[in-house]
Parts: sequence; C-alpha cells; structure tokens
Amino acid sequence: MPREKGQYRPSRRFRELAGKVDKTKIYTLEDAVSILKSGSKKCKFDESVEIAIKLGIDTKQADQLVRGSVSLPKGTGKAMRVICFADGALAQQCKDAGAVEAGGEDLAKRVNDGWLDFDVAIAHPASMRYVGRLGKVLGPKGLMPSPKSGTVTPDVVKAVQEFKAGKIEYRNDSFGNVHVAVGKLSFSKEDLTANIRAMIDHIAAARPQAVKGIYMQKVHVTSTMGPGLRLAM
Repeated sequence: MPREKGQYRPSRRFRELAGKVDKTKIYTLEDAVSILKSGSKKCKFDESVEIAIKLGIDTKQADQLVRGSVSLPKGTGKAMRVICFADGALAQQCKDAGAVEAGGEDLAKRVNDGWLDFDVAIAHPASMRYVGRLGKVLGPKGLMPSPKSGTVTPDVVKAVQEFKAGKIEYRNDSFGNVHVAVGKLSFSKEDLTANIRAMIDHIAAARPQAVKGIYMQKVHVTSTMGPGLRLAM
C-alpha cells in the first residue's frame, strides 16, 4: 500500500525491533531490557531508556498526586546541569559542589528574563521570596523548586551534590502517568535492570494513602527509538 504524502513511516531499525515484540505479551524486566539492547548497535547515538507507569490516581485530588525525587543506584548517564538559588557564602559553596550557577535575586532575574540552560533548580527556603515569582517561567518546564521533590531545602549544598550525581525528579502528568528516564542503552543489562527495578519500587512505596483500588496499573519500558514493552509487575 503506497504511503500518503506526509505520513509517518517508522525507521527500518524500529520495524526490526518491533517485529521482536508481541504486543499482547507481558515481559519480564530482564527480557525487555535484552530486546531493547539488541538494537543499540544500530543507532548512531546513545539512546535514553525510559519507563512509563500508569497509576490509578485521581489527578484532580491534591492528596493523590505523586511527586518526588530518587537517586538511581547506577545513575542516569546524563550530566545534570544544576543551579541553586542561595545568598551569600552558600552560593559559592553550591558552585564549588558543582552547580553551573548559584545566586540570589540576581539569578532569579536572569531566569525571569529567559535563561533556562539547566536541568534542575534548587532553592534555599530563604530564597523562595523571589523564586516564588518564577512560577510562570519554571512551572511549565517542570523546573520549579519544590519541597516534595527535595529541591527546596536548607541543605542546598548536599542537594546540588545529589542531583549532580544522578538524583532525578518525577511527577505524575494529568493522566496519572509517571514518565522517567532511567539510564542509557549503553548501560549494562544489569545496571539498567537495577535502575528500572529501583524506580518501580520507589513509585510503589510512594503510594498516596488516599488512593483506592489498584495503584500501579501498567508499566512500560522503551528506548528513544525503540518500541514500548509492557513489564510484569
């Protein structure tokens, strides 16, 4: 059947990988990782590996939202660019700990003017008097510091070190899904498996008390250019 103009056509590599996947099957974590890694040598870049977890939560209820941060045992394979909102000597300590930028109201003004060249924003509670005004800038990007995610804390130096080392934030979307990058295809099977299992266990433990019924409904794993595989839980 001829392809219509503008119609998306999956790559040959994707079709080859998809041919190995039974959409009706629920895979063990080890088998799913093996399938994804089987196509890694045919890609010109190091693909990210992500998991998507469908949660049985009501996203309209504040006491059912799932948000936080977690340190994956094998890191993420990505060099995280961290900034910190802190005043005085703390700002320099954060830079010494690895923050690409640190400062007080001057940094807040720079961000408000459109500078967003970072992955994580950390803030000292005393800095929230001006960081709070950045909600319209940072909120839509998922970069707004929050106590629940561990990015608003008195110990900003420790937070900078943790996020630089691979600690990641997560939050559910409006449909009750949590999407998280858990490593790279270049990771060993053992390391990818350890990261994915740690993330699933962490989300399971983060179940809000207000949730009724089945909490974790489905879990899928995929790579940047690969098909999604449903995991056994």
